[in-house]
Amino acid sequence: MPATIRLLLIDDHPVMRAGLANLLNSEPGFSVVGQANDGEQGVRLWGELRPDICLLDITMHGIDGIEALRRIRHLSADARVVMLTSSDAAEDVAQALRAGACGYVTKNIEHEELVAAIRQAHAGGRPIGSDIRAVDASHRPGNALLSPREIEVLGLLREGFTNNDIGRLLGISTRTAKAHVAAVIEKLQVIDRTQAVARAFDLGLLKAAFPKGSSLPAR
Repeated sequence: MPATIRLLLIDDHPVMRAGLANLLNSEPGFSVVGQANDGEQGVRLWGELRPDICLLDITMHGIDGIEALRRIRHLSADARVVMLTSSDAAEDVAQALRAGACGYVTKNIEHEELVAAIRQAHAGGRPIGSDIRAVDASHRPGNALLSPREIEVLGLLREGFTNNDIGRLLGISTRTAKAHVAAVIEKLQVIDRTQAVARAFDLGLLKAAFPKGSSLPAR
């Protein structure tokens, strides 16, 4: 039998929180081990309970969800926090992902999609709600994080090019190319190139990136 996924809910709306707890506790393999009605209590409970997944609202009394997320991540860099909020604003999505959220979904999510998002986050994935992915490309969360040049670099990472290749293709030095790659990895909150590409696909950032199948220019 798969291990039970232990959940912490942080939301200052008691009716919303209670309904969510009942819904998730009825799901096989899920157990809501704690509930908090504000960010400070949520951070404290996270430290005490160390749940597998935390579902965290953004807008709350006292410290908001972004600050609570930062504090939780300060306690443990590998904390798995999925934002569950009413906001689909690109700025909120970008800020949450930059602060270390491993996923972002809105409260109008369907039950099945929420369950899938929690399981994906528990497995190490980075779930982004379908309504967030549907946001126009010019307002996608990654675009709030990455510069146009870094988006180009992402496309070349997808093709498997080295730093030297990226420098030649973009007309920049290998050192500058390496700096761009490092910036992409840091901003997308991943640990290597492969994860950066996977995260970029999740956020829909590669549709307008460097054309697939491109070849290096002649020396």
